[in-house]
Amino acid sequence: MSDISITLPDGSVRQVAAGTTPAEIAASIGPGLLKAALAARVDGELRDLNRPLDNDTALALVTAKDEADALELVRHDYAHVLAEAVQSLFPGTQITFGPATDDGFYYDFAPAERPFTDEDLPAIEAEMRRIIAANEPLVREVWERDALIAAWEKQGERFKAEWAAELPQGEELTVYRAGAFFDMCRGPHLPSTGRLDPAAFKLTRVSGAYWRGDQKNAMLSRVYGTGWLNKKQLDAHLTRLEEAAKRDHRRIGQEMDLFHLQPEAQGSVFWHPKGFVMWRALEAYMRRRLDAADYAEVKTPQLMDARQWEQSGHWGKYRENMFVVPDEVPNTEDEGAVLSGEGDLMALKPMNCPAHVLIFKQGIKSYRDLPIRMAEFGCCHRNEAHGALHGIMRVRQFTQDDAHIFVRADQLVGEVQRFCDLLDVIYKDLGFESYAIKLALRPEKRFGTDEMWDWAEQSLRDAVAATGRATAEFGWEELPGEGAFYAPKLEFHLTDAIGRTWQCGTLQTDTVLPERLDASYVGEDGQRHRPIMLHRAILGTFERFLGILIEHHAGKMPMWLAPVQAVVPTIVSDADGYAAEVVAALKAAGLRAEADLRNEKINYKVREHSLAKVPALLVVGKREAEERTVAIRRLGDQGQTILPLDEAIARLKAEATPPDLV
Repeated sequence: MSDISITLPDGSVRQVAAGTTPAEIAASIGPGLLKAALAARVDGELRDLNRPLDNDTALALVTAKDEADALELVRHDYAHVLAEAVQSLFPGTQITFGPATDDGFYYDFAPAERPFTDEDLPAIEAEMRRIIAANEPLVREVWERDALIAAWEKQGERFKAEWAAELPQGEELTVYRAGAFFDMCRGPHLPSTGRLDPAAFKLTRVSGAYWRGDQKNAMLSRVYGTGWLNKKQLDAHLTRLEEAAKRDHRRIGQEMDLFHLQPEAQGSVFWHPKGFVMWRALEAYMRRRLDAADYAEVKTPQLMDARQWEQSGHWGKYRENMFVVPDEVPNTEDEGAVLSGEGDLMALKPMNCPAHVLIFKQGIKSYRDLPIRMAEFGCCHRNEAHGALHGIMRVRQFTQDDAHIFVRADQLVGEVQRFCDLLDVIYKDLGFESYAIKLALRPEKRFGTDEMWDWAEQSLRDAVAATGRATAEFGWEELPGEGAFYAPKLEFHLTDAIGRTWQCGTLQTDTVLPERLDASYVGEDGQRHRPIMLHRAILGTFERFLGILIEHHAGKMPMWLAPVQAVVPTIVSDADGYAAEVVAALKAAGLRAEADLRNEKINYKVREHSLAKVPALLVVGKREAEERTVAIRRLGDQGQTILPLDEAIARLKAEATPPDLV
């Protein structure tokens, strides 16, 4: 057998026999590396340690230090061990799919008798630990498609057989076996179940899930779990979950009386007066920032003809997520009336960009007019699946802080820099000091030429580099295949107070939509040229961003965003008149203030307003009324400060000033 060349990360080259495995190479380097190795990267592709190498290759061994790869591997393995455990405990259960997730794994099962419940989880966890302790080898096998279908059918695995039958005829499929259990899987996997830490996973819940996500199909039992490299990571994650539950925007929103949701308006938010005060404060702040940055605000229609969406390319990509209505509703008294054809359909806009191009096209634009920065707090609708809806974080009706910038090619880098600087200021004003920048590159299915994508992607790289933010400090990373169908995009991922990340801001460089919608400007040469269209958002949507803010601050909003900034509770009824004066003075200073004159004990009032996250209580009694002072109690503090009324109001007014007006 001939030798092959293996190039290691340090640049050294080893000659080994063809068929040598990465595990054998790790052993030749040292027993410690073999023990630490989890998998291998072969010419960049993640593979099993025991899969033979047949050609010259660049090899990197993956250990727990390569955390992203390692976590994906162990979570995938935990899912397989989960499936093996369930089939061991509940004979006759059919398996379907079991992927890794961002913080763990899940597996969908078709139980033989009854749906699984949370009460089943302890027994399943115990069986998983037994399988891990057994250290079963995870062996990769290659099967012919028809042979695998026959094996699945023989075992009564109709879901797996159905899936395999849809794969191309004659295709070889990979299977991973652990003991008597096997599952169709591309891999890779760890060398054996014993490489998992039995103390680093926890099953979290059971839910229903339709086979292949279609409600017309069979209902399955989905078992969720979280999996990590060690117990320390698991404990930290469980602590974050506990803290996240305390910060859940739905619970806090109810306690603060901000909003509610109900089935009569699936995926839409009922904003209460206090919640809408927060919305308006955030919107006013954003509007001032945009005005200062030379954006022109516009307002575009909710409904547009389907032909417009077809021309823009969105009809083919987003049709199933769009709310569509007939252009003309037939007379219901006319029994022969029928709906118009496809060409006469209207759709609620799922995004604002085509409408902004239509505004740009009104009148002749010169190269001197560019850049044109067009902003809209645009209300959009997307027909999200019921199961995907989540509080105000994932909704069907939402308002984007959307904008589109039309630029010449020579202006692109400068505009991206300008946008990054604006976003940085806004995020810091809103309490987010840390965020990561990622570049999402061309997807497999896309519009435009490779040359266009090459240019657009490199332009974004250059622009971020010019700002000094394409660094590890800013979490710079490139994401192959994750761009929009018409443009690469920059993604801005916030880190909140408990370490979670949220992708909010985005900027996309688009040359496709101006071409499809025939947008142009007159260049210095007197000829027509296509503008480049930058799609950009900073908050993303108001609904989701407000939910993130609520959870980030645990409801204790900055004074300028708090729906009620001050409450004046009385200790005795003799102070009611003075309390009214204090509230009037607070309101005259521009503060959102209320009086609490109820015949309740002051401690009861303090507790209630603390639960509602009111930043400041100005307690008044008979003495305060006589001395024209107030006793200020801050949210979260046990003590109080006695101040003259005028001084107290001046302090609160300064605290309540939005950051852009300070």
